[in-house]
Amino acid sequence: MSEEKQNFEEYYGYKYEELFVGQSAVYARTVTEADILAFAGVTGDFNPVHVNEELAASTMFGGRIAHGMLSAGFISTVFGMKLPGPGCIYLSQSLKFKAPVKIGDTVTVRCTIKELTPEKRKAKFDTVATVKGKVVLEGEADIMVPAR
Repeated sequence: MSEEKQNFEEYYGYKYEELFVGQSAVYARTVTEADILAFAGVTGDFNPVHVNEELAASTMFGGRIAHGMLSAGFISTVFGMKLPGPGCIYLSQSLKFKAPVKIGDTVTVRCTIKELTPEKRKAKFDTVATVKGKVVLEGEADIMVPAR
């Protein structure tokens, strides 16, 4: 019986040589009650502003809000699944949370290449998440991308 070695190349996204400054990709998702509860369960963050409507109603937000890191996680979706895609390595991320995300909001994340460093196969991205055109979070990320 011969064992075939699996070729994982077919799973990979873009190669470093295929990237260019200004290239971008988008992911959008409507945040649900289930998303917030699943995120709380996975992370252990049951802050009442996320899971207790009565308490959250008394805050400056006037109701429950999604975890900021849930929206930030959608940035990872772009990198891991779209641009550069599978095979890339997430090196760093800065984040500024600008506005709350509520249940039923559709978060749209756009990641845009702003700088390429060929000798290190690194790409620097602007990362922005919006709800109805309003920025809810922004930052920068460094990603390492496989070569050909």
